[in-house]
Amino acid sequence: MTAPTQYLINENTFWLSAQRCIFWQEQEALILSDLHFGKTGHFRKNGIAVPTGIYKEDLQRLFEQISYFTPKKIIAVGDLFHSEANKELEFFLKWRNDFPAIDFILVMGNHDILDASWYQKAGISVKEGIYTLDGFDFVHDPADIDPNQSAKHFIFSGHLHPGISIKGLGKQSLRFPCYYFSATQAILPAFSKFSGLAMIKPKKQDTIFAIVDEKLINI
Repeated sequence: MTAPTQYLINENTFWLSAQRCIFWQEQEALILSDLHFGKTGHFRKNGIAVPTGIYKEDLQRLFEQISYFTPKKIIAVGDLFHSEANKELEFFLKWRNDFPAIDFILVMGNHDILDASWYQKAGISVKEGIYTLDGFDFVHDPADIDPNQSAKHFIFSGHLHPGISIKGLGKQSLRFPCYYFSATQAILPAFSKFSGLAMIKPKKQDTIFAIVDEKLINI
């Protein structure tokens, strides 16, 4: 595994992983977004042949990140699941039983539509809207933030699946998932590799880390 990249925000230390998640050192918390568990099963249920290996790979990467950072809590910034319950979510329950001591916090996203009883069964604490912890805010969709209200806290969000286009010789360009940081917020890449990208146009003062061949490149 590539060593994580240190990023400081408001005197707190965050470690950016090339595996699409962030470890918050002071809170011993793993932050990630848009896992979309159950998405491949949802597609297969609707007659679209998607390999099950994609879902298993995502779960394995999450296991590896937990083993590496040993967090006390996980903060999922929305879209932990993709749709209604299917067989893939049964695998998630078995996976969750392997880590009963880790607090699992879900900031609800637009795809998180399971019954409240399912989240309770999975040992997941559900938060609606904006969740605040130790001076930082977590919300799924950055559009839910009132632009006319001055930010009191630094904000972590997801939903957009941010991507950046990198141009090479011969005018060719490639697109990669990325972390996007402005002065007041961070937009996380989708943890699931089975997701599209929304190209962003960063401002000069913004900071971008592209994820290229499982390495982070500061653009």
